[in-house]
Amino acid sequence: METQTQAPQPDVKGGLTAYLQVDGAMKAADFYQRAFGAELAGAHPPDDKGRTMHVHLYVNGSSLMLADAYPEHGHPLEKPQGFTMTLHVNDIDAWWKRAIEAGATSVLPISEMFWGARYAQVRDPFGVLWALNQPL
Repeated sequence: METQTQAPQPDVKGGLTAYLQVDGAMKAADFYQRAFGAELAGAHPPDDKGRTMHVHLYVNGSSLMLADAYPEHGHPLEKPQGFTMTLHVNDIDAWWKRAIEAGATSVLPISEMFWGARYAQVRDPFGVLWALNQPL
């Protein structure tokens, strides 16, 4: 009997991991590398329809996981809503500039907020809302 070996899985970083479903997981991974300095930790190969069932990124010291929609398995594509991905950063101006130059859209420009931080929001090309937060 032949046994199948599995490649070692990358370490999961952080105590809570977001798992985003997007239209084009590998395209999103490429965007997050350019916009947020993400590092590709691992990815399953695309299927015969070009979909990727699992992508693992490291972003700002944490893991972020992505997948394409698989409606035939009960996971249809849905518009991202009801959440914000928040990055706690030390240089909000550099993070903001890099995200905008990569193709993110400004939702809220960098502003000083009542809670004692500089804060901004961008939306990525996949519809996900991202916040940048830097303590004053």
